[in-house]
Amino acid sequence: MHTHQRHLLCGVVVSLLLLPSLASAQAERPRARARTLGITFGGETGPNNAITDVPGVEVGHTTLISGEGRIERGKGPVRTGVTAVLPRGKKGVAEPVFASTYALNGNGEMTGTHWIQEGGHLQGPVMITNTNDVGAVREAVIAWAVEKDLAWDLGLPVVAETWDGMLHDIYGFHVKPPHAIQALESAKSGPVAEGSVGGGTGMVCHGFKGGIGTASRKLPESAGGYTLGVLVQCNYGSRRLFTVEGVPVGEELKGDMPCYLGAKKPDSPMMEWVPACGPTNKEGPAANPFEGAGSIIIVVGTDAPLLPHQLARIARRVPLAIAKMGGLGENYSGDIFLAFSTQSVPSPAKTNVATVSSLQNERLNPLFEATVQATQEAILNAMLASDTMTGADNIRVFGLPHDGLVKVMKKHGRLTAAPKPAPARKARP
Repeated sequence: MHTHQRHLLCGVVVSLLLLPSLASAQAERPRARARTLGITFGGETGPNNAITDVPGVEVGHTTLISGEGRIERGKGPVRTGVTAVLPRGKKGVAEPVFASTYALNGNGEMTGTHWIQEGGHLQGPVMITNTNDVGAVREAVIAWAVEKDLAWDLGLPVVAETWDGMLHDIYGFHVKPPHAIQALESAKSGPVAEGSVGGGTGMVCHGFKGGIGTASRKLPESAGGYTLGVLVQCNYGSRRLFTVEGVPVGEELKGDMPCYLGAKKPDSPMMEWVPACGPTNKEGPAANPFEGAGSIIIVVGTDAPLLPHQLARIARRVPLAIAKMGGLGENYSGDIFLAFSTQSVPSPAKTNVATVSSLQNERLNPLFEATVQATQEAILNAMLASDTMTGADNIRVFGLPHDGLVKVMKKHGRLTAAPKPAPARKARP
């Protein structure tokens, strides 16, 4: 290990030891999901209805929530975090997977994508955080790789972002390398925490509180029996276009738009459109020059034997789900997607000619459908799991009301099953 690498690693480890204890997002209480309310989007799920249903995939979060009131740059309020998706888990983190990416609208960032498109491989985790802390997270992945003697293998980290500046002191640069390392080290299989956790902590989706969501589909044996999973960081879309299973939910749930508490307006020029909490934000959407802004990052994983060009086709189907939910790929939205396959990729050190499997193109349609179904469900799961939150400059963003959603869906005859009792909702700080 080179001297400068040792210094970088030591700095990160010391910082991690000095940090206060962080929230363990994976341990949070169970929350209502789309299927709990009788909304399925079609298809059969895996056992956890999560991207971790794809064998080997692990997910970890670090959630940062502190402070309240007016923004003091560098102090808070803090509503942010980091999410890590490891296609082959921590043990196989350096083993490549075939992958591809696609951007519906490029007003955003996902580092490392040029080499994925060039070489067709993803090595290492997919990290998701807020817009301004991409650099810190990227630095952390490299330091983590150095510690594991994987500096070469993980030298071009994939780090994606969405903007949480409505609820978070985003110019305070609160995500540090140790936070990203914690997300990596906490990654595990099984159920995945959703809502205001990890990179999704401070996000807003279709005018409601957004965040992290996930879902999966298990194909029937006649279609190969493959599993496909999706994880989203949902921070896009306008309220008026929000649609669930063809129902214009956003048109019917017009109240409880984002608003600010207290007598003083938010300081940010971007937040001038936000009304004071009260009768104004109960009547309908406020005039918003940044309507639809925000971004959405989506990771699709599958155990189906797909090559990079086929995974590109999977990634290009993701926008169909976004459109069905009411997204347009608006000008100020970064809508960027990555798809990977966990099939075995032979090591170049063992053979000059690699032999891999490839599903026939004629067999891809069920995976296209699964992608669209699971992406819609993951978006809705992100919103359903996200409680009302008050953040920077006392701006409040309301959680999607479960009872209101059920009422609207019933009105239009779109519930496929009777709703189950859901956990009690509560406001997040």
